[in-house]
Amino acid sequence: MGMENITMVKAFILSGLTTDHTTELALFGFFATIYAFILIGNILIVITIICDHNLHTPMYFFLSNLSFIDVCHSSVVVPKMLAGFLEETKTISFGECIAQMFFLHLFACTEIFLLTIMAYDRYAAICHPLHYTTIMSRRVCLQLAVAMWLGGLLHSIALTALTLMVPYCGPNTIDNFFCDIPLVIKLACANTYVFEVLIVSNSGVISVVSFVVLVVSYVVILISLRNRFSEGRRKALSTCAAHLTVVTFFLGHCIFIYLRPARSLPADKVVSIFFTAVTPLLNPVIYTLRNEDMLNALNKLQSRKFDSGGKSL
Repeated sequence: MGMENITMVKAFILSGLTTDHTTELALFGFFATIYAFILIGNILIVITIICDHNLHTPMYFFLSNLSFIDVCHSSVVVPKMLAGFLEETKTISFGECIAQMFFLHLFACTEIFLLTIMAYDRYAAICHPLHYTTIMSRRVCLQLAVAMWLGGLLHSIALTALTLMVPYCGPNTIDNFFCDIPLVIKLACANTYVFEVLIVSNSGVISVVSFVVLVVSYVVILISLRNRFSEGRRKALSTCAAHLTVVTFFLGHCIFIYLRPARSLPADKVVSIFFTAVTPLLNPVIYTLRNEDMLNALNKLQSRKFDSGGKSL
């Protein structure tokens, strides 16, 4: 195939969630509200953790990273989805599509590594409380943060490079509301079997291995909690349950999408909605409404705002 055919596709058409315009308008209002809550909730968590020195601990350091990633992760997909609800033809340029895939996998893979680190942090805090400050020192936390971002970056670069190695010269309709590597690569004008295997061995294996590590770590934590006092056990169980909820929703999507051949299934769009819109919303809901320390910090931040407002009057 000649080089002139490799860049023949200049744009892709997104099928979206529905073709009914009335339904699209209703979905626009619904997901615009969800996106607003995602931004407000997660940004508020980051600000609260920065402003409250009592929350300057490893757990809340990583929680602030999780909130930041959730804002970025949802912002890669949701604004384009909202714009699509108002457009008759939902198109995305080739360059925008590649950029969307790159940042989607950057933030998604980084979040997977972050969730694994957060599980390790809980394991160290619950199973080795006397050595916790040494195990999770400030230096170690910063090193883990740098490592997870570098890991996500390398993963995203590798998958994006694989996507650009195949020619796109024919079909250009993506059966979803955003660009993702399995959906795009199946449109290539070439045999993509080897590329699909590499995608599964990369994204799929990372998701499965991380999920197994997370489940094992929480099983070990639960076993160690059997001999704890009821109040400490209740608080630890509440934290672990919150983590497991986020992990199940997030990694469940990754395993479902990336651990199979690149083809569309009817459930893909529903699963993708949970991945891009619902899971980032769970973070502020779970970690604030179920967390006494965060609620106290939010109340202090609100009181400080009112006090400063009263003094200015």
